[in-house]
Order: sequence, then C-alpha cells, then structure tokens
Amino acid sequence: MTARLMLWCTGCGLAAGGGICLIAYLNYIPAGLSFLGYFMFVSRRMETIIFAIGLLLMAASICFPEKYR
Repeated sequence: MTARLMLWCTGCGLAAGGGICLIAYLNYIPAGLSFLGYFMFVSRRMETIIFAIGLLLMAASICFPEKYR
C-alpha cells in the first residue's frame, strides 16, 4: 500500500510539473506560432516526457493489482 501511494504521489508531482510547463508554453501560440508549430515545439521538450512518465506512474499505481500474502 505504501509503495503504491509513493508511486502515485511521485507520478502526480511529475505530471503536475510537466503539465504546468506545457500550459505555460501555450503563450507561444499568440506570438505567431500555429497549433502545429506549437505541437512540434512541445514534442521536443523534456517537460512532455516528464508529463508522460508522471501519467504512466499514476496509471500503474492505480491499475496494477497489489500482491497479498
């Protein structure tokens, strides 16, 4: 139970941090960047990988069953 909680908290922190950075990058769209240009810019950023890892950790902590002894 504790390991799953720690995994979920770590994933939540990574997803929140990465998501906030991705939302902050939305300011580039009014500066003349199209949505496709924004997507290409964001797809090369490390924050996108951190966001995806956080989501995967959260999903893993929720979906994988716990082993009972």
